[in-house]
Amino acid sequence: MGKGKSKKSKKKVFILGAIVLLLFVVVGLLAFSGDKEEIITVQTEEVKSRTITQVVTATGKINPEFQVELRPEVTGEIVDLPVEEGDIVKKGQLLIRLKPEQYIARRNRARASLEAAKAGLKVREAALNQVKLEYERIKGLYEKGLVSDKELESSEALFLQSQGQYEAEKAQVMQATESYNDAVVELEKTAIYSPIDGTIIALNVELSERVLGSSFSQGTHLMTVADLSKIEAQVEVDENDVVLISIGDTAKVEIDAFKDKVFLGTVTQIANSAKTTGLGTQNEVVNFEVKIRLLNPDQTIRPGMSCDADIQTETRFNVISVPIQSVTARVEKPQLEEVSDDEEGNGVIAVTDKAKTNGKTKKSDEVVFVVDNNSVKQVKVTTGISDDNYVEIMEGLSGGEKVVSGPYRAISKDLEEGKKISVRKGSGSASTEQVSDK
Repeated sequence: MGKGKSKKSKKKVFILGAIVLLLFVVVGLLAFSGDKEEIITVQTEEVKSRTITQVVTATGKINPEFQVELRPEVTGEIVDLPVEEGDIVKKGQLLIRLKPEQYIARRNRARASLEAAKAGLKVREAALNQVKLEYERIKGLYEKGLVSDKELESSEALFLQSQGQYEAEKAQVMQATESYNDAVVELEKTAIYSPIDGTIIALNVELSERVLGSSFSQGTHLMTVADLSKIEAQVEVDENDVVLISIGDTAKVEIDAFKDKVFLGTVTQIANSAKTTGLGTQNEVVNFEVKIRLLNPDQTIRPGMSCDADIQTETRFNVISVPIQSVTARVEKPQLEEVSDDEEGNGVIAVTDKAKTNGKTKKSDEVVFVVDNNSVKQVKVTTGISDDNYVEIMEGLSGGEKVVSGPYRAISKDLEEGKKISVRKGSGSASTEQVSDK
């Protein structure tokens, strides 16, 4: 009986000892791993002077610089269509003729009305002259006392009446003249001529088709004539980038149909009014149209082709620069500090966020991480213009330093002041050596 109890107590001692030993092992491992600082593997690149060209990228369409949409001013049936789409035309060349018969008849009626009005004017003029002579005779007799006041007044009234009738008939002649001129102009509008030298890039009507004149809404769109010797790219630029662009900036335009060719151009126009899409929604986009004249257009370019444009807004030579990905944003972390005693007189440790000033959150700073032996140093910088690969450093670096250029997660999140690093072999310049924790 005693032996059984002794065995059980020894067994309990062994189990408790094993648990205590296991606890010591776990605590030791935790303590050892806590003392071991994580080393981050990074790539680096040397800070150098470079030439940087700032570029604004935009997309759009190719269109002629000069094009005219032709619409008839009178209504009628097309009786003559001597051109086809793609034809090259000269200024003043006949493009379309509308059926003129009704306009010829209107002109003839207007001419007859004018002739009748002129004849009526001659009759009124003759009557006026006769009444005027009679009035002058009565007026002379009155001065000699040979006629009464009533006779003079009657003669004068008749003269003034005839004079008024003459002026009214004269106005009728003027009105008939303008009606005739209007009929002549309408007849002339039945023939439509090319306003410029160019190419017919769109023909929307056919022979014998009846078209509406511009008195009916905008009128029928007959055709479009364009000068294809002057081509431009019409691109839409974001509101944040359009302020960087100026008239005369150079641009490189790539047209989707010409995959291996780059067309040079200059900015000729920047829109003052915005083009807004998705107004009032979360997807609202505000763009401004920018026109770029192509300096070396290809004869095979067609209006409406899609294009991409890289507008070079500014170039700076021999400026300190780093890879774009090396620059990240950091906000000063909250710091612990003793604020005051509570109501019971106990000291209270509170969190004071020094990144806040007057209740407002301080803007994040642009920083780079400079290699300092086996760790990194966080350096605040002021950036300038940038291209696709590098960004100008205006303040913070002097050149010759090595900055961390990757990976992205390390730069944007993991790296901090004094963090231990290991530089990947082959990164940066050829003389880059392994930096490790010693």
